[in-house]
Amino acid sequence: MSKKTLLTTFMAAILSLSSFTTMAEITTNDAYVRAIPPGTKTTAAFVTITNNNSEDVDLKSASSNVADAVELHNHVMKDGTMMMRQVDNIKIAAQQSVSLKPGSYHIMLINLRQDITVGENVEFELSFSDGTQLKIEAPVKKIMDGMHSHHHH
Repeated sequence: MSKKTLLTTFMAAILSLSSFTTMAEITTNDAYVRAIPPGTKTTAAFVTITNNNSEDVDLKSASSNVADAVELHNHVMKDGTMMMRQVDNIKIAAQQSVSLKPGSYHIMLINLRQDITVGENVEFELSFSDGTQLKIEAPVKKIMDGMHSHHHH
């Protein structure tokens, strides 16, 4: 094998490796949207986000065409009462996962533009501090989380 052929083969291998490692640095799984009664204008979306990067990243925002507003939220205990609070971002440490779930971090879909029903899929997009944007299609599911009384501020 000539030096030129060897160099070309080596460079092709390096390029394919680099594109492979950048393809799935942030991944998601177990995404779903909470089913709600017809006419209800707010629901929540949940997902597990895995950061395969060597550095921390922040989930900066989410968007969806089914809602006028999409916000990142967390539940916090204040004066013995569980409350939801909007947050500016959700940190996902390097080589770690964060589960957005009932009673914790979650994505609020506010002022829904349509009724959503069990079995449908809702599309939304996540935007991260490293510039990554992920499109997710999440099924609508009926869930019970025990969070019957909380205050939204």
